[in-house]
Amino acid sequence: MSDQAQLILWLIPGAPLLAAGIIALLGKLFLGERSHVPCVAALAIAFGCSLVLLTKIVPTTFVSGLTSEAKVEADKQISFQPTDEQVITPQRGAIAKGYTFLDIGTMQVRVDLRADAIAAIMLAMVTGVSLLVAIFASGYMHGDPGYPRFFAAVSLFVFSMCMLVLSGNYIQLFAFWEAVGLCSYLLIGFWFKKPAAAAAAKKAFVVNRIGDFGLITGVFQIWKTFGSVDFQRVLFNPELIQKINEQHPGTIPTICLLLFIGAMGKSAQFPLHVWLPDAMEGPTPVSALIHAATMVTAGVYLVARSTPLFMMAPNVQLFVAGIGATTALISALIALTQYDLKRVMAYSTVSQLGFMFMALGAAAAGPKFANFAIMAAMFHLFTHAYFKALLFLASGSVMHSMGDVIDMRRFSGLRHVLPITHWTFLCGALALAGFPLLAGFWSKDDILAALAEGMHSSHGQFFTVIFAVAVLTALLTAFYTFRAYFMTFWGPEKFPEEAGHHPHDAPPAMAWPLRILAIFAIGVGFVGPLHLFSGYFEHTPGLPAAQEHGFHLGLMILSAFIALGGIAVAYKWYIKSPEIPAKLESGLRPLYALSQGKFFFDEIFTAIVVAPIRLIATICALFDKYILDGVVDSFGALPGFLSQAPRRLHGGLTPAYAATMLIAAIGCVVCVMQLFAGQ
Repeated sequence: MSDQAQLILWLIPGAPLLAAGIIALLGKLFLGERSHVPCVAALAIAFGCSLVLLTKIVPTTFVSGLTSEAKVEADKQISFQPTDEQVITPQRGAIAKGYTFLDIGTMQVRVDLRADAIAAIMLAMVTGVSLLVAIFASGYMHGDPGYPRFFAAVSLFVFSMCMLVLSGNYIQLFAFWEAVGLCSYLLIGFWFKKPAAAAAAKKAFVVNRIGDFGLITGVFQIWKTFGSVDFQRVLFNPELIQKINEQHPGTIPTICLLLFIGAMGKSAQFPLHVWLPDAMEGPTPVSALIHAATMVTAGVYLVARSTPLFMMAPNVQLFVAGIGATTALISALIALTQYDLKRVMAYSTVSQLGFMFMALGAAAAGPKFANFAIMAAMFHLFTHAYFKALLFLASGSVMHSMGDVIDMRRFSGLRHVLPITHWTFLCGALALAGFPLLAGFWSKDDILAALAEGMHSSHGQFFTVIFAVAVLTALLTAFYTFRAYFMTFWGPEKFPEEAGHHPHDAPPAMAWPLRILAIFAIGVGFVGPLHLFSGYFEHTPGLPAAQEHGFHLGLMILSAFIALGGIAVAYKWYIKSPEIPAKLESGLRPLYALSQGKFFFDEIFTAIVVAPIRLIATICALFDKYILDGVVDSFGALPGFLSQAPRRLHGGLTPAYAATMLIAAIGCVVCVMQLFAGQ
């Protein structure tokens, strides 16, 4: 790869890192309210370089587009020959050499940047969405005393996510996996004086540590099994994977399960989903970053990247699909009764991530369908980033104009007062609901198609249930999305006291990102039916050979009816007959309380996890204070106690001296008598 291409590859994470350093050093003293400038400029550079990587650099590494000499050079990098049953596309990707990070015994870990089709798609999405969020934040966060700190953390966040995607080995991936978690902690708890924000940051950090334990254990097992953590040896060597799977049948499934536990924590899958809805306690641009472009997408990317391993563990893939379906349905049921607009969007994110994992699990149908299933998951991740960022930023615009009030029961009829926010939110809501021809319609239809393929495999009954859950969840998604839309923007005009007499729409710095994201929410899905996404994605190394997949007209019609049906029910209940929800609430009180109480997962976790740990911590603290400290203090007090005897014997009193002499004389007499008696 040319020096210019390597420079472009390093600029993608390097520019945000440089911006983070500049803002951290100069933000408070010199930049002040201009602290967003280095961040926005760096993200613009990273986005431009990502587009060059996507359109110019990575395509030249495709074998089909190489010269004969380049093909020979590429083949030297590949130490395997594809089999007939599972053909692996032998691209080596764009690689920028770095340095040796770890060299201990047989383990050598380098920090290099490796980009192929899946990485290039991820980087273009991450940097593009992050750029728009940063521009929006320059208006949203204006006047905040922590303005420089915010943009320094955002820059570091994007740097960490880019390095995670560009990792060429599991150790490097894990290092930046943790860096992403650290940045999320800093940003969720940005308003650290707010108790709810501080608690949400700690909750996210602790819950993710549970998943991260699984991930680091899986990475250790990879090194122990393969003697390496490098993707080139672990993922792109099917003969070695097949050999290990035959000689040690349970090893690769164990590795895959451990990796998925890590993904469950980062991508908020049941039962480790409880941290993500609370993450919206941070500033709204942070919510958009975490829920759309960074953090939660890392788990989906990890499983997709590790496809060659998961293909050898079909039972784990079924588990992935089952967890995804459970998460999607539970989160959708909770979203039905929430009144916090951002919390509705948060549970929607958890549910949509469940859809992605359902698709990833559908690869268990066999190598013939695996490429399409993985592509469907990544396509939905791609489209979801745009319309979910739009929905969160539009919700932030509502919150900004309503004086930080986000309870939908306290405002309504905002479509005339906030016209820009209204129509952009509507575009995002239609895309999320799967309205025909919008972004979410195409990607969700591909997931349903992947699950339908699974119904014709040896796991047909299992995928029939998963497909039914996906259809039901899609219907609920359309309903709760437009429930939030109608409650916020329709009905009589009503504003909270905190909004003042004349609520204002989004200023230009906030409005333009909303407009651009709305355009993407409408049109970006067309890269699917035009085969631009799948045609590019199939060049990802490690994926089984792509199979021809045409339009699924029946599923498209079903998807359209699901979306329109959910919207129609929401319109009927919240516009035409608003008394219906109140009647259902009173008639289904136990179920309503279960949904509004978030199925009491927080309380369950507190009872079975938090309370026992607190009890153990209390016992340890008491043992430390009264037992260990008592023993240590006793040893410390012993010299002082012993030093009191000479002081009492030499106090300057004649009777004491006489008594001492008498005792000593008696002692000497006794010793002499015993000595003579012994002779």
